Amino acid sequence: MSSDPWGRVDETGTVYVRTADGEKEVGSWQAGSPQEALAYFERKYEGLVVEIGLLERRVQTTDLAPKEALAAIEHLRTSVTEAHAVGDLEALGARLDALVALVDSKREERRAARAKQSEEARTAKEQLVAEAEQLAESEQWRTAGERLRALVDTWKGLPRLDRKADDELWHRFSHARSVFSKRRKAHFASLDAQREEARRTKEKLVAEAQSLSQSTDWGPTAARYRELMADWKAAGRAQREAEEDLWNRFRGAQDVFFAARSEVFAERDTEQRDNLARKEELVTEAEKLLPVTDLKAARAAFRGINERWEAIGHVPRDARPRIEARMHAVERALQESEEAEWRRTNPEVRARAAGLTGQLQAAVEKLQAQIEAARSAGNTAKADKLQSELDGRQALLDAALKGMGEFR
Repeated sequence: MSSDPWGRVDETGTVYVRTADGEKEVGSWQAGSPQEALAYFERKYEGLVVEIGLLERRVQTTDLAPKEALAAIEHLRTSVTEAHAVGDLEALGARLDALVALVDSKREERRAARAKQSEEARTAKEQLVAEAEQLAESEQWRTAGERLRALVDTWKGLPRLDRKADDELWHRFSHARSVFSKRRKAHFASLDAQREEARRTKEKLVAEAQSLSQSTDWGPTAARYRELMADWKAAGRAQREAEEDLWNRFRGAQDVFFAARSEVFAERDTEQRDNLARKEELVTEAEKLLPVTDLKAARAAFRGINERWEAIGHVPRDARPRIEARMHAVERALQESEEAEWRRTNPEVRARAAGLTGQLQAAVEKLQAQIEAARSAGNTAKADKLQSELDGRQALLDAALKGMGEFR
């Protein structure tokens, strides 16, 4: 008979394992020595030790699901219970019990981790919903749209909550995106309508601008082009693909008109500068008629100069007041000379002047006699009053006599 601390082989070849409950038959051995029999059944025990060790490492180092781990433990426990092996089977059972406790501990840890993860996910999703609802009212269409798409990606990366909570939050999140999408769609639909209206308006402006491009009515047409430009700016922008073409056509029509006007104005400016030089020569010639010594000759010479002046045409606008003022000054001097000559040679005027002078002379003499009489009578106050009246009449007489001198 052969034995070791955990088993023995009796005389009949029956192999027993020692347990806390006593010996247990695990098999028989007839082919060799008892030592070989024990060694064989001890190897079976070592196989169980290896299996348990592997399961322990899986539980400790991997994310093996508790349910799967417990199923594996129960399978090994059955193997240990029904094992035909020699060894410390109670120790293997204790290891399996410890492993069950470890699985339970890990399950609690995982449950706590899942609860924490769920709470964090809930908080994160609530924050996503709050931001989405805020963005739903934004008019920063591009920025808000990109941000909402990023929020969706973030949402997809978060763990699911319980069905009810997850569905409620998703409904709010989805509703916010829908509100923003509808507002953006309405905005761009309105914008498209405005741009289409702008396109139609600008087509009309282009048509009118092109119809005016050959006009030679420079002032009114230029003013109308300014009005068209103001209308263009007020119309707003058309669709991007149409705006550039419309502007090129509109601007091109203006360029045709203003280029033609510039060419004409350049020619006109040259002509007006030549006209100015010719008029400066004429006004210099006219100014030589002053002072007037021979009114008839001066009048005839000025008439000839003025006829040539009128035939010349326009001068530059900034020079016109100056050159015309010089010519008008000569004309006024001639007119004043004619008026003076008329007064000097008019018999009726001469007679009226002579009559007035005689009346004033008589009044002066009368006042002088009255003053002498008053002084002789010692009436100084009356003499002074009459003297004051005499001074006024004498001034009028002096002026009249001066006027009479012009008739000589």
